[in-house]
Amino acid sequence: MLSSYVPIVGLFALAAAFAFFSVAAAPFIGPRRYNRAKLQAYECGIEPVDQSLHGGRFPVKYYLVAMLFIIFDIEIVFLYPWAVANDALGVFGLVEMVVFIATVFIAYAYVWRRGGLEWD
Repeated sequence: MLSSYVPIVGLFALAAAFAFFSVAAAPFIGPRRYNRAKLQAYECGIEPVDQSLHGGRFPVKYYLVAMLFIIFDIEIVFLYPWAVANDALGVFGLVEMVVFIATVFIAYAYVWRRGGLEWD
């Protein structure tokens, strides 16, 4: 009964071994050419500024746009299973997908209208 799970367990073991080997071998085979630009802090495209220890205002616009991209990207991933099973779903599946795409489009238009995709 459990013999059908042996390939899956083997795949997980192979993936874990590859991940462990990659992390363990990286310091030994990776390049070691450091310069001043590589040693500076990188703040996701935002120029790093000195802030007081008590905190300060931090621009979060980049992160908002990134989160919106992730949300819309995940929603679009739901189109792939529908495309694969399109023949089996019939007209009901088509109507449901049109409703889904309309909902995503309305959300996208709302975010665009509110200025959520503006960088400035």
